[in-house]
Amino acid sequence: MDADKIKIYAARVRVDAVSKVAELELAEKEKMKAKVEKILKHNINVFINRQLIYNYPEQLFADAGVMAIEHADFEGVERLALVTGGEIVSTFDLPEAVKLGHCDLIEEVIIGEDKLIKFSGVAMGEACTIVLRGATQQILDEAERSLHDALCVMSQTVKETRTVFGGGASEMLMANAVSKLAARTPGKEAVAIEAYAKALRMLPTIIADNGGFDSAELVSQLRASHTDDKIRQGLDMEKGEVADMVVLGITESFRVKQQVLISGSEAAEMILRVDSILRAAPRKREHDNRPC
Repeated sequence: MDADKIKIYAARVRVDAVSKVAELELAEKEKMKAKVEKILKHNINVFINRQLIYNYPEQLFADAGVMAIEHADFEGVERLALVTGGEIVSTFDLPEAVKLGHCDLIEEVIIGEDKLIKFSGVAMGEACTIVLRGATQQILDEAERSLHDALCVMSQTVKETRTVFGGGASEMLMANAVSKLAARTPGKEAVAIEAYAKALRMLPTIIADNGGFDSAELVSQLRASHTDDKIRQGLDMEKGEVADMVVLGITESFRVKQQVLISGSEAAEMILRVDSILRAAPRKREHDNRPC
Protein backbone atom coordinates (compact mmCIF):
# COMPACT_ATOMS: atom_id res chain seq x y z
CA MET A 1 0.00 0.00 0.00
CA ASP A 2 2.96 2.33 0.40
CA ALA A 3 4.80 1.34 -2.80
CA ASP A 4 4.37 4.82 -4.29
CA LYS A 5 5.72 6.64 -1.26
CA ILE A 6 9.14 8.22 -1.07
CA LYS A 7 10.88 7.57 2.23
CA ILE A 8 12.97 10.55 3.34
CA TYR A 9 15.17 10.14 6.39
CA ALA A 10 16.48 12.95 8.66
CA ALA A 11 14.13 15.55 7.16
CA ARG A 12 11.70 18.01 8.74
CA VAL A 13 8.54 19.61 7.42
CA ARG A 14 7.72 23.09 8.75
CA VAL A 15 4.23 24.52 8.59
CA ASP A 16 2.91 27.86 9.78
CA ALA A 17 -0.40 26.49 11.08
CA VAL A 18 -1.94 23.31 12.47
CA SER A 19 -4.42 23.35 9.61
CA LYS A 20 -1.55 22.65 7.20
CA VAL A 21 -0.82 19.39 9.02
CA ALA A 22 -4.48 18.44 8.70
CA GLU A 23 -4.31 19.18 4.97
CA LEU A 24 -1.30 16.88 4.62
CA GLU A 25 -3.08 14.09 6.45
CA LEU A 26 -6.20 14.60 4.35
CA ALA A 27 -4.18 14.48 1.12
CA GLU A 28 -2.55 11.26 2.27
CA LYS A 29 -5.94 9.73 3.10
CA GLU A 30 -7.32 10.72 -0.28
CA LYS A 31 -4.35 9.07 -1.98
CA MET A 32 -4.89 5.89 0.03
CA LYS A 33 -8.61 5.96 -0.73
CA ALA A 34 -7.94 6.31 -4.46
CA LYS A 35 -5.67 3.27 -4.41
CA VAL A 36 -8.20 1.24 -2.42
CA GLU A 37 -10.90 2.12 -4.94
CA LYS A 38 -8.65 0.89 -7.75
CA ILE A 39 -8.18 -2.40 -5.91
CA LEU A 40 -11.91 -2.79 -5.26
CA LYS A 41 -12.60 -2.44 -8.98
CA HIS A 42 -11.08 -5.90 -9.41
CA ASN A 43 -14.23 -7.39 -7.78
CA ILE A 44 -12.31 -9.30 -5.11
CA ASN A 45 -13.28 -10.34 -1.61
CA VAL A 46 -9.74 -10.99 -0.26
CA PHE A 47 -6.68 -8.77 -0.67
CA ILE A 48 -3.25 -10.11 0.29
CA ASN A 49 -0.37 -7.67 0.66
CA ARG A 50 3.29 -8.35 1.27
CA GLN A 51 3.74 -5.17 3.28
CA LEU A 52 1.93 -3.26 6.00
CA ILE A 53 -1.67 -2.12 5.49
CA TYR A 54 -2.46 1.03 7.43
CA ASN A 55 -5.57 1.39 9.59
CA TYR A 56 -7.44 3.68 7.19
CA PRO A 57 -7.12 1.42 4.09
CA GLU A 58 -7.95 -1.58 6.25
CA GLN A 59 -11.12 0.21 7.39
CA LEU A 60 -12.05 0.94 3.77
CA PHE A 61 -11.58 -2.71 2.86
CA ALA A 62 -13.71 -3.79 5.81
CA ASP A 63 -16.50 -1.38 4.84
CA ALA A 64 -16.46 -2.87 1.34
CA GLY A 65 -16.60 -6.44 2.69
CA VAL A 66 -13.05 -7.32 1.60
CA MET A 67 -10.72 -9.27 3.87
CA ALA A 68 -7.26 -7.65 4.03
CA ILE A 69 -4.23 -9.81 4.88
CA GLU A 70 -0.92 -8.03 5.48
CA HIS A 71 2.73 -9.03 6.01
CA ALA A 72 2.50 -12.11 3.76
CA ASP A 73 5.92 -13.65 3.21
CA PHE A 74 7.37 -13.45 -0.30
CA GLU A 75 7.78 -17.19 -0.92
CA GLY A 76 4.32 -17.92 0.48
CA VAL A 77 2.67 -15.38 -1.80
CA GLU A 78 4.38 -16.84 -4.86
CA ARG A 79 3.27 -20.38 -3.98
CA LEU A 80 -0.23 -19.13 -3.20
CA ALA A 81 -0.44 -17.45 -6.60
CA LEU A 82 0.51 -20.70 -8.29
CA VAL A 83 -2.01 -22.91 -6.51
CA THR A 84 -4.92 -20.45 -6.64
CA GLY A 85 -4.42 -19.75 -10.33
CA GLY A 86 -3.82 -16.02 -9.84
CA GLU A 87 -0.91 -13.69 -10.42
CA ILE A 88 1.00 -11.17 -8.33
CA VAL A 89 0.42 -7.54 -9.34
CA SER A 90 1.98 -4.29 -8.16
CA THR A 91 -0.21 -1.81 -10.08
CA PHE A 92 -3.99 -1.70 -10.18
CA ASP A 93 -4.77 0.49 -13.20
CA LEU A 94 -5.98 -2.35 -15.49
CA PRO A 95 -8.39 -4.63 -13.60
CA GLU A 96 -9.42 -6.47 -16.77
CA ALA A 97 -5.82 -7.58 -17.40
CA VAL A 98 -5.34 -9.14 -13.96
CA LYS A 99 -5.85 -12.86 -13.43
CA LEU A 100 -7.51 -13.50 -10.06
CA GLY A 101 -6.99 -16.54 -7.87
CA HIS A 102 -9.79 -18.61 -6.36
CA CYS A 103 -10.25 -20.91 -3.37
CA ASP A 104 -13.25 -22.31 -1.47
CA LEU A 105 -12.40 -21.36 2.11
CA ILE A 106 -10.00 -19.07 3.99
CA GLU A 107 -9.81 -19.51 7.75
CA GLU A 108 -7.50 -18.77 10.66
CA VAL A 109 -6.25 -21.83 12.52
CA ILE A 110 -4.16 -22.12 15.67
CA ILE A 111 -1.33 -24.67 15.74
CA GLY A 112 0.41 -24.65 19.09
CA GLU A 113 0.96 -21.00 19.87
CA ASP A 114 1.03 -19.80 16.26
CA LYS A 115 -1.86 -18.42 14.25
CA LEU A 116 -1.90 -19.40 10.59
CA ILE A 117 -4.19 -18.62 7.66
CA LYS A 118 -5.40 -21.74 5.89
CA PHE A 119 -6.50 -21.77 2.23
CA SER A 120 -8.69 -24.75 1.35
CA GLY A 121 -10.07 -25.88 -1.98
CA VAL A 122 -7.53 -24.05 -4.14
CA ALA A 123 -8.23 -23.85 -7.85
CA MET A 124 -5.21 -25.85 -9.01
CA GLY A 125 -5.60 -28.50 -6.30
CA GLU A 126 -1.93 -29.45 -6.53
CA ALA A 127 -0.50 -28.18 -3.24
CA CYS A 128 -0.72 -28.89 0.46
CA THR A 129 1.03 -27.77 3.62
CA ILE A 130 2.70 -30.21 5.99
CA VAL A 131 3.15 -28.99 9.57
CA LEU A 132 6.02 -30.55 11.52
CA ARG A 133 5.99 -30.38 15.31
CA GLY A 134 8.49 -31.74 17.79
CA ALA A 135 9.84 -31.32 21.30
CA THR A 136 13.32 -30.21 20.21
CA GLN A 137 14.94 -28.61 17.19
CA GLN A 138 16.91 -31.82 16.54
CA ILE A 139 13.68 -33.82 16.20
CA LEU A 140 12.26 -31.22 13.81
CA ASP A 141 15.44 -31.24 11.70
CA GLU A 142 15.40 -35.04 11.49
CA ALA A 143 11.70 -35.05 10.56
CA GLU A 144 12.31 -32.43 7.88
CA ARG A 145 15.21 -34.43 6.41
CA SER A 146 13.11 -37.61 6.37
CA LEU A 147 10.23 -35.80 4.70
CA HIS A 148 12.58 -34.25 2.15
CA ASP A 149 14.06 -37.67 1.32
CA ALA A 150 10.57 -39.15 0.89
CA LEU A 151 9.52 -36.34 -1.44
CA CYS A 152 12.71 -36.75 -3.48
CA VAL A 153 12.07 -40.49 -3.84
CA MET A 154 8.50 -39.76 -4.92
CA SER A 155 9.61 -37.24 -7.54
CA GLN A 156 12.15 -39.68 -8.96
CA THR A 157 9.54 -42.46 -9.03
CA VAL A 158 7.22 -40.26 -11.05
CA LYS A 159 10.00 -39.72 -13.61
CA GLU A 160 11.12 -43.36 -13.60
CA THR A 161 8.10 -45.56 -12.88
CA ARG A 162 10.00 -48.85 -12.63
CA THR A 163 10.17 -50.37 -9.15
CA VAL A 164 11.96 -53.28 -7.47
CA PHE A 165 11.04 -55.53 -4.55
CA GLY A 166 11.79 -54.02 -1.15
CA GLY A 167 12.55 -55.54 2.22
CA GLY A 168 16.05 -56.59 1.13
CA ALA A 169 14.74 -58.84 -1.65
CA SER A 170 16.48 -56.99 -4.48
CA GLU A 171 19.80 -56.84 -2.57
CA MET A 172 19.72 -60.56 -1.85
CA LEU A 173 18.88 -61.29 -5.49
CA MET A 174 21.81 -59.18 -6.66
CA ALA A 175 24.12 -60.74 -4.04
CA ASN A 176 23.32 -64.26 -5.29
CA ALA A 177 23.98 -63.21 -8.89
CA VAL A 178 27.31 -61.65 -7.90
CA SER A 179 28.27 -64.77 -5.89
CA LYS A 180 27.60 -66.95 -8.94
CA LEU A 181 29.84 -64.66 -10.97
CA ALA A 182 32.57 -64.94 -8.33
CA ALA A 183 32.37 -68.74 -8.47
CA ARG A 184 32.99 -68.64 -12.24
CA THR A 185 35.79 -66.08 -12.05
CA PRO A 186 39.38 -67.37 -11.68
CA GLY A 187 42.14 -65.52 -9.84
CA LYS A 188 42.10 -62.85 -7.18
CA GLU A 189 39.27 -61.00 -8.84
CA ALA A 190 36.90 -63.56 -7.37
CA VAL A 191 37.80 -62.36 -3.86
CA ALA A 192 36.79 -58.78 -4.70
CA ILE A 193 33.58 -59.93 -6.39
CA GLU A 194 32.65 -62.06 -3.39
CA ALA A 195 33.30 -59.10 -1.08
CA TYR A 196 30.87 -57.05 -3.16
CA ALA A 197 28.24 -59.77 -2.72
CA LYS A 198 28.86 -59.75 1.02
CA ALA A 199 28.36 -55.99 1.08
CA LEU A 200 25.00 -56.38 -0.70
CA ARG A 201 23.88 -58.92 1.92
CA MET A 202 24.66 -56.39 4.65
CA LEU A 203 21.68 -54.25 3.60
CA PRO A 204 19.05 -56.84 4.69
CA THR A 205 21.10 -57.29 7.86
CA ILE A 206 20.87 -53.56 8.60
CA ILE A 207 17.12 -53.61 7.93
CA ALA A 208 16.64 -56.43 10.45
CA ASP A 209 18.86 -54.75 13.04
CA ASN A 210 16.96 -51.48 12.74
CA GLY A 211 13.72 -53.39 13.29
CA GLY A 212 15.10 -54.94 16.48
CA PHE A 213 15.05 -58.53 15.19
CA ASP A 214 17.67 -61.28 14.98
CA SER A 215 19.43 -60.32 11.76
CA ALA A 216 21.52 -63.49 11.53
CA GLU A 217 18.42 -65.71 11.64
CA LEU A 218 16.33 -63.63 9.23
CA VAL A 219 19.10 -63.11 6.67
CA SER A 220 19.93 -66.84 6.65
CA GLN A 221 16.25 -67.65 6.04
CA LEU A 222 16.07 -65.02 3.31
CA ARG A 223 19.20 -66.37 1.65
CA ALA A 224 17.79 -69.91 1.69
CA SER A 225 14.54 -68.70 0.15
CA HIS A 226 16.36 -66.98 -2.70
CA THR A 227 18.48 -70.08 -3.24
CA ASP A 228 15.20 -71.94 -3.86
CA ASP A 229 14.33 -69.31 -6.54
CA LYS A 230 11.81 -67.55 -4.30
CA ILE A 231 13.06 -64.17 -5.48
CA ARG A 232 10.02 -62.25 -4.23
CA GLN A 233 10.85 -63.05 -0.60
CA GLY A 234 11.90 -60.17 1.65
CA LEU A 235 11.83 -59.09 5.29
CA ASP A 236 8.53 -58.26 6.97
CA MET A 237 9.48 -55.84 9.74
CA GLU A 238 6.02 -55.89 11.33
CA LYS A 239 6.08 -59.61 12.10
CA GLY A 240 9.82 -60.19 11.99
CA GLU A 241 9.75 -62.92 9.38
CA VAL A 242 10.42 -63.62 5.71
CA ALA A 243 7.40 -62.91 3.52
CA ASP A 244 6.33 -62.30 -0.08
CA MET A 245 6.91 -58.65 -1.02
CA VAL A 246 4.25 -58.74 -3.72
CA VAL A 247 1.60 -59.76 -1.19
CA LEU A 248 2.74 -57.08 1.27
CA GLY A 249 3.03 -54.47 -1.47
CA ILE A 250 6.55 -53.42 -0.47
CA THR A 251 8.45 -51.91 -3.40
CA GLU A 252 11.24 -49.40 -3.86
CA SER A 253 12.10 -46.97 -6.62
CA PHE A 254 14.40 -48.42 -9.26
CA ARG A 255 16.07 -45.05 -9.78
CA VAL A 256 16.85 -44.65 -6.07
CA LYS A 257 18.14 -48.21 -5.77
CA GLN A 258 20.35 -47.70 -8.81
CA GLN A 259 21.78 -44.49 -7.36
CA VAL A 260 22.48 -46.20 -4.02
CA LEU A 261 24.55 -48.88 -5.77
CA ILE A 262 26.41 -46.35 -7.91
CA SER A 263 27.21 -44.07 -4.96
CA GLY A 264 28.32 -46.97 -2.74
CA SER A 265 30.53 -48.43 -5.47
CA GLU A 266 32.13 -45.06 -6.23
CA ALA A 267 32.82 -44.44 -2.53
CA ALA A 268 34.46 -47.87 -2.12
CA GLU A 269 36.52 -47.33 -5.26
CA MET A 270 37.68 -43.94 -4.02
CA ILE A 271 38.78 -45.42 -0.68
CA LEU A 272 40.74 -48.17 -2.43
CA ARG A 273 42.60 -45.54 -4.45
CA VAL A 274 44.01 -43.90 -1.30
CA ASP A 275 47.72 -44.69 -1.10
CA SER A 276 48.56 -43.00 2.18
CA ILE A 277 47.17 -40.55 4.70
CA LEU A 278 49.12 -37.43 5.60
CA ARG A 279 48.60 -35.96 9.03
CA ALA A 280 49.93 -32.61 10.13
CA ALA A 281 51.02 -32.42 13.77
CA PRO A 282 49.07 -29.83 15.74
CA ARG A 283 50.85 -26.56 16.41
CA LYS A 284 52.35 -26.37 19.90
CA ARG A 285 50.64 -23.84 22.08
CA GLU A 286 53.08 -21.35 23.60
CA HIS A 287 52.49 -19.67 26.91
CA ASP A 288 51.35 -16.08 26.55
CA ASN A 289 53.25 -13.84 28.94
CA ARG A 290 51.65 -10.64 27.74
CA PRO A 291 49.68 -8.66 30.34
CA CYS A 292 45.91 -8.78 30.10
